[in-house]
Amino acid sequence: GRRVVALVERGAPGLRVGEPEATLGARGLEPCALALVDVRPALVLEAAGAAAAVRGVAALAAAAVAVGLAQAAFEAALRYSQQRTTFGKPLCQHQAVQLKLADMATGVTAARLLTYRAAESETSGVLDPAATAMARLHAASVAARTTLETMRIHGGYGYVSEFPVERFYRDAARLLFVPVDEETLRGDLAARLVGAR
Repeated sequence: GRRVVALVERGAPGLRVGEPEATLGARGLEPCALALVDVRPALVLEAAGAAAAVRGVAALAAAAVAVGLAQAAFEAALRYSQQRTTFGKPLCQHQAVQLKLADMATGVTAARLLTYRAAESETSGVLDPAATAMARLHAASVAARTTLETMRIHGGYGYVSEFPVERFYRDAARLLFVPVDEETLRGDLAARLVGAR
């Protein structure tokens, strides 16, 4: 048969939605099993164009979430480093912490700019697959690095649920697999770059 992308309303007859699976992070995504039996979709699009459009939007959305997450983690690290003192001065006055903050700010800004570029890449109703892949790959990687460095700056407090830092870290880990894993996305991007797609 042909491949299509179908839009199905949540209450449609024949659609069964399983219980949300417990996940390490990004719990708001609520992944679950779907069963479709004799379902009549509200909208059906040919997969050739629709699948690419859906993948592009999903990658762009994941990049945007990763940028927001990385920004929140950076702001938490900066705020904490300004408030916490060690050896008689705020953490942010120690060169090692300053260098981490500079790297984090640079990474977040670069991820944001790549994401903006991907959002502006639309032609004929489809986002540029290479631009969205690059944005998602870089933004998720930056979110993972930034949240890890934020945990390190917080020290022991980075691991307790009293601070949002540990949740940032868990959420960033989940973004490395949304909408697909890093290796698949990198492979697709590489194929486009060398002209195989």
